[in-house]
Amino acid sequence: MKKALVIFGSTGNLMYKKLIPAIYHLYQKNHIDQDFKIYAITRHDETLETYIEHAKENVSTYIDWNLIEGMMVYVHFDVHNIDDYRQLKNRIHADGYEDISLYLAVPPKLFPVIAKGVSQSKLIQKNEPNKRIVFEKPFGEDLKSAQDINRELWQCFNESQIYRIDHYLGKEMIQNIMVVRFSNIVFEQSWNQKAVRSITILSKEEEGIMSRGGYYDKIGASKDMLQSHLLQMVALVLMDTPKDFSSESIKDEKVKVFKSLVFNQENLIFGQYKGYKGAEKVEKTSNTETFVYAKAFMNNQRWKNVPIHFLTGKKLNEKRSEIIIHFKDGHDLGGFFPKKNKQENKLIIKVSPQEGVEFKFSVKEPGLTNNIQPAILDYCHNCKSMENSPEAYERLLLELIQNQRTLFTRWDEIEETWQLIAKIKSDKPPIIYKNYQDLIERIDDKDVDKDDL
Repeated sequence: MKKALVIFGSTGNLMYKKLIPAIYHLYQKNHIDQDFKIYAITRHDETLETYIEHAKENVSTYIDWNLIEGMMVYVHFDVHNIDDYRQLKNRIHADGYEDISLYLAVPPKLFPVIAKGVSQSKLIQKNEPNKRIVFEKPFGEDLKSAQDINRELWQCFNESQIYRIDHYLGKEMIQNIMVVRFSNIVFEQSWNQKAVRSITILSKEEEGIMSRGGYYDKIGASKDMLQSHLLQMVALVLMDTPKDFSSESIKDEKVKVFKSLVFNQENLIFGQYKGYKGAEKVEKTSNTETFVYAKAFMNNQRWKNVPIHFLTGKKLNEKRSEIIIHFKDGHDLGGFFPKKNKQENKLIIKVSPQEGVEFKFSVKEPGLTNNIQPAILDYCHNCKSMENSPEAYERLLLELIQNQRTLFTRWDEIEETWQLIAKIKSDKPPIIYKNYQDLIERIDDKDVDKDDL
């Protein structure tokens, strides 16, 4: 069955920066062939040739443009005109494509409009297993807006046909969390409150909001990063072993995590980097946070009393995303084995920009002394894979066209995470920070290891 990808919003940054390179790399790796068709839907009235020339100016990586042009159909389109949807349906049918993925690379306000047109024209109908619709976060701006969008989509499609992209789930090391946990009994047997002292989930960025002021000022760090990326990471870390490793069983366990997670309001810190109010399309009196530190606990026996620390923000000291698991101290071996340095077992899952796993443990110092010193096992994933490591969008597009749902979020995941974020509030304006150290000094929490941060 020939496969087609219909992309609404084909003149946007997502198309140029992520989707076109991902499609080309999938072809290079023989995951798609030249029968694969891209229907580039835009509101601009131009030709395929002029579109390709414009794309060349915006795509920074090497692309065989003759190949892409041979795969692509350029479609001038008005999303408010039902006749355009009918003509598109007839065109795709005439070209012989029955397996269709429809990608909404457009603002969320257009989701219901396009969904209605797609449904009314019968381009995609309910219960068609080979037809699906996919869209990017943000999944709304809060719980109510997310529910409104979802209600509109459910009128047109089954939940099984709706694919919600959180691109973090496409990253190699996010997928590797389950492998590290469940394929290594040394970790799985100690993955609980008996052995784990604390968990830190962080995602730091050096850049500011750049040109995203119009969007970001309505959202802030807690909704932009914590609601999606960080909570998805912690769910994979904290979830119980699923009954099987199917998409639905994994999602069932993730939802249980969200239902059991409780944030501690007393430890919440919001910050805003100095100069944020001067960014384009940002209100001059804005109290939107560009940094958030939060602490949570799980309301279940497996993780009882284990603190979970979240940290994310912009204009910080580095770009780094990691999951850090601190294990409790082992036996005190007394004076015969004196500790030379601070000793602990620590597992670090490095998500970005480095990808890999690091495990810190204790060994005897070489020589005639009995001193204990730390040793580190370090696996560098992107060092090993080099140019063969796929970008997140390559993995996500491949899963989409193969009708695999594991790396996409289900509605109840979205609903539960929005309910959690609704409880994170601060009555105080955010702390204005000029540098990262200003923020770290504000974190007064005995449970957090500031070396992690």
